Amino acid sequence: MLTLAATLSLAEQSEDGLKRLGIQVSDGEPATFTKVVNVVANFARGMSAKGDMLEIGIVAFNAGINLLRTDNLPVNDRVKSMSESIPDLTFNACANTIAGIARKEGSAPPISKYAWVVPGGVGRLMVLDDLDAT
Repeated sequence: MLTLAATLSLAEQSEDGLKRLGIQVSDGEPATFTKVVNVVANFARGMSAKGDMLEIGIVAFNAGINLLRTDNLPVNDRVKSMSESIPDLTFNACANTIAGIARKEGSAPPISKYAWVVPGGVGRLMVLDDLDAT
């Protein structure tokens, strides 16, 4: 397990042949995010070289959602370049966190076009870890 303010979860190869990696980012620090995307880039290169099929998700919730906000995105260029260069990677923004921010700020925060909004961050991590998320 990677413990920065991010959590790394790697499931064994699933029945569908995909190897999945889920990384939780719940800390809004750009330095943490930089470490996470470096781990993802290295992992993707290593697995691709072996010919493995991948699904990688960086799941942002709590303060980590700030790293996917377009109005407060210190790493916007990195999100864009990673999304475009690693086809197996998705950035996931937690809808529960977005709803909480909307209640607090009066409107939903603008989220990067490179991020998928998922119902819940923990549920997405469970899917990436091949656990029953229902």
